[in-house]
Order: sequence, then structure tokens, then C-alpha cells
Amino acid sequence: MNNLCNSSRFSVTLFVRQCSTILTSSIRERNKCCWISSCSGAQQTFQRTMSSGQRGSRDSAGSPVAGAAGTGMGAGTSAPPFQHPHCDRAAMYQQPVRKMRTKGGSYDYDLIVIGGGSAGLACAKEAVLNGARVACLDYVKPTPTLGTKWGVGGTCVNVGCIPKKLMHQASLLGEAVHEAAAYGWNVDDKIKPDWNKLVQSVQNHIKSVNWVTRVDLRDKKVEYINGLGSFVDSHTLVAKLKSGDRTITAQTFVIAVGGRPRYPDIPGAVEHGITSDDLFSLDREPGKTLVVGAGYIGLECAGFLKGLGYEPTVMVRSIVLRGFDQQMAELVASSMEERGIPFLRKSVPLSVEKQDDGKLLVKYKNTETGEEAEDVFDTVLWAIGRKGLVDDLNLPNAGVTVQKDKIPVDSQEATNVANIYAVGDIIYGKPELTPVAVLAGRLLARRLYGGSTQRMDYNDVATTVFTPLEYACVGLSEEDAVKQYGADEVEVFHGYYKPTEFFIPQKSVRYCYLKAVAERHGDQRVYGLHYLGPVAGEVIQGFAAALKSGLTINTLINTVGIHPTTAEEFTRLTITKRSGLDPTPASCCS
Repeated sequence: MNNLCNSSRFSVTLFVRQCSTILTSSIRERNKCCWISSCSGAQQTFQRTMSSGQRGSRDSAGSPVAGAAGTGMGAGTSAPPFQHPHCDRAAMYQQPVRKMRTKGGSYDYDLIVIGGGSAGLACAKEAVLNGARVACLDYVKPTPTLGTKWGVGGTCVNVGCIPKKLMHQASLLGEAVHEAAAYGWNVDDKIKPDWNKLVQSVQNHIKSVNWVTRVDLRDKKVEYINGLGSFVDSHTLVAKLKSGDRTITAQTFVIAVGGRPRYPDIPGAVEHGITSDDLFSLDREPGKTLVVGAGYIGLECAGFLKGLGYEPTVMVRSIVLRGFDQQMAELVASSMEERGIPFLRKSVPLSVEKQDDGKLLVKYKNTETGEEAEDVFDTVLWAIGRKGLVDDLNLPNAGVTVQKDKIPVDSQEATNVANIYAVGDIIYGKPELTPVAVLAGRLLARRLYGGSTQRMDYNDVATTVFTPLEYACVGLSEEDAVKQYGADEVEVFHGYYKPTEFFIPQKSVRYCYLKAVAERHGDQRVYGLHYLGPVAGEVIQGFAAALKSGLTINTLINTVGIHPTTAEEFTRLTITKRSGLDPTPASCCS
């Protein structure tokens, strides 16, 4: 009898456990349905709202404010803005994804992230997933010339990678349309771009990303604070909000405020010039534009402006694409000059003056000869570098060291103050790239709250300059390899190539070039790869993984390429600079 009772109790217990498992699985699937719908539903709803003209009122972070028409939610509303037709998202909001960490001592938060860009958002969301109670402070100061502001997401989303790539794509489409006739398409020769429509399309996309980002932060239980923060001490800051100052405390801080464009110290620079912060929302055609600066931002802007039918001129103080391989940099500049973009070499601006007709008179001089000259432009675009946003943080109050408007950190992204860290473009001497910022932010949060020991590897990071003929690279430049290993220990394999799609429209292949910088002896390990040509970023990405995995020249040239592609040209690199042989191809297929 006892055995029978024990057996029955065991069966009932097993049955209850099975039911519990099924119920838990069902709830998870339901929540998964809610989660998947949140971002896509948010973006679709926002885009429908934008297209119907019901934009509503928004704060400086791009979020809806209380009582805003067409938004369906108010600031601080606890109910979700969207509801999937097959699930109740309100239930999901009432239960956190993970149990929050208990506040340390009397602090308001375990972590406060200052900055709502790529690094800050990645760090904040990852910290919450690892149990921390997190707030994210974000504020955008208006630009000095046009007063441009934007929403959450930082430089990349609002005034950097995303709008830049979209306008680059617009310029490439214009080029493709004109080439289409050679491929048999009947194309209207009078086709031309509409700047205002392009800007509206780009801005609508950006605002939809702002919206989805805010929804994502709320879903992940990150408290978003739209305010400017400044330190009182190493555990306390004051957030300047529309409603007044708010003092908040945290056990740990992560500074991820990024940077903004610099302005030259000359008469009329701030009053009459703009930067990339203004360009992507400019409410008029840029027309004849002087781009001052030959870094990647300046060249990219000049490139897509030319592709859109405007007249850019690039003013270069010293060298093109400082920090990049200089042979490749000069090839980029030459390819742009071939497309009709003039370069004013060894020149610096002296003043900008607005004339009665609204045009801008720019005076400049040659730094070698001292000769002065002037010209008239519709727009002056400053692209002379970026400055870290440390001034408003009152870092001395927290004891944080600053070096050349950036924050030096160690290999753990720790500052000189034990509980304060920094990630992203604000840190000194590291690549200022969005994917770097995102990964560094995530890894930092995992180390702080997830028990991880993995550190960010800032070496061999691939990047692309989105000029008309794109340039991508990973690893060392030829100059840096020679400097590090010596000229006798470096071998450079190089070659020109002819993209198949360039033949029919008879596009210039003069500057389609690539090279592998490698060890001369031994295994001939590859130190760096450089490529100038179409879709450069797509080409170099896979090779970046190979290079970080110890790629050698033997492995590279014995890899069977995909034909006909431009990426396969890396597998044909058998000619070295040292050999003196002609690196131009004789045939595409042999």
C-alpha cells in the first residue's frame, strides 16, 4: 500500500512538473512574440504616423511628450505604445526580463551611463541584461550655426554613419542610372536628384530609428533621462532637465559622450560655416561647397555631394586621410580629382564673410608660398576633426584625468578613478568607429556585472572610407609595417584590377588597386590588407576575420576565389613591389 501511495505521489509530482514546463514554455513563446513585435511594430507604426503627417510633439531626444498628437503615449506613461494583435504587451511590461540587482548602499543606480550613442546604449542594455539597475543620460546641444538637434542614438544614427551611407547610396544610384543606357536601358537624360526629398527621406528613417531605440530601452528596463549631466563628485551628478535640476547617484559611471566637429578659429567660421552635424538635415541645396578638411568625413561628404550634382572643392592643409596608408590615400584623392572634384593643396582658410546676395566669400592662403586667394561658395563645410565632449561634465569634480579633450583609460576602459569608466569616441588613442564602440561597451558591461574577463581588442579593426571609389583596409598600413618591422622585413604584394561591371559603361579602372602588406620571410604572415574599388566594405569584412586569425600569403593566394568578383583579386596577389614587375592585369580570366 505504501509503495502504491509513493508511486501515486511520484506520478502526480511528475505530472505537475510537466504542466509547469509546458506553461513556462508557452509564456516564453508569448513573450517572444511580444518582443519580436516591439521593434518592428514600433518602426512600422512610426513610419505610418510620419507618412500621414501626424508627427506630434517630441522632445530633443526624439521621444513623444505628454499629450502629443499622433503618438498615442505621453512622457512617463507606463503602458506600452504598441500592442501586438495576438498578445498583451502590458503583461510583459509589468514583469522585468530579469530581476534587478539590489541598489548598492544608498545609491540610486548600480550604473549611470552618460551618453546615448552606440557605446553608451550597448553598455547600458548589456548591464541590465546582467542584472544591474541602469540609467542612461543623453543630451544633444544645438549646433552653433543652424541650431540642429537630434534624438537618441548618437552620432552614428543621427549625423554619422547612417545618413552618410544613405546619401552615398543616393549618389551611387545617380551614377548607376546614367550608366544604365550602356546596359540597354532607355533612360531620361534629364533625370536629376531632389535634395529636399532626399533629406526628408533620410530624416524620416533617422527618426524611426530614434523611436525604436527609445522603445528598446524601455523594453530592456533602462531608465532614459533626457538631460545634460555634470559631476558633483565621483558618485554623484546633476542632470539638467527641462523640469529643473535633478541630483542622482550611482555606484559606477560609464562616460560615453563621444565628440562633435571642431570649428576653426577664424572670423566667420561659426556664424557662416556648417559641419556634418548640419549637412544631413540642411533645408536648402548645398550648391557650390567648400569642404575644409581631407579626413574621411570631408572626403565622403565631398564625394556624395559631387555624385548628387553639386560642386564640392576640398581644401587640404597637409595630407589626405591622415592615419591611413598614404599610397592608398593619394589614390583616393586622385580618383576624386578624376571625377571633377578639385583639391586646394597646402591651403588654410583665413576668413568667411557673408555677402549681400547670401553667398560666402572665403579668403585662404597657401601654406608653402604664403600666397592669398579668395573664392565664393554657397556652403562652407568644416571637416577639420572632432573634439571630445568633456567640457560640460565637470570631470575635475570627480577627479577624472583628461588628455587633449579625451579621457585616457587602461585595458579595462577604466579611468584613473576607480568607479568611473569610459568607452567609445571619448577615450584617448583608440579607433573612433561605431562597431568598436558597441563591442567595447558590451564587453565592459559583461566585465562589470556578468563575471566576464574578456577585454576589447583594438588591433586590426577593419574600416571603410565611403568615397565614390571606396577604400577599405584592415591591419597595418605599409608605412606602419615598415616602421614596426623594418623595410627589409616587409613584403608588399600588389595589383591593379578591372571590375567586370566597369567594362560596358567604360568606367575608369585607373585607380582600382589593392595590396597585401606582409612579412617578407618565414610564414609571410599578412600585416595589412588594402582595397580601393566598388563595395569596399563588403569586400574587406571577411578578410578582416582571416587576418585576425593569422592569415598568411600562402593561404591567401591558394584560396579559390569567386569569379567574377573584385574580392577574388586578393587571391591573385603574386607580384611584389620589390620585384619591379608590372602589376596591371592582362586578362580577366587567366
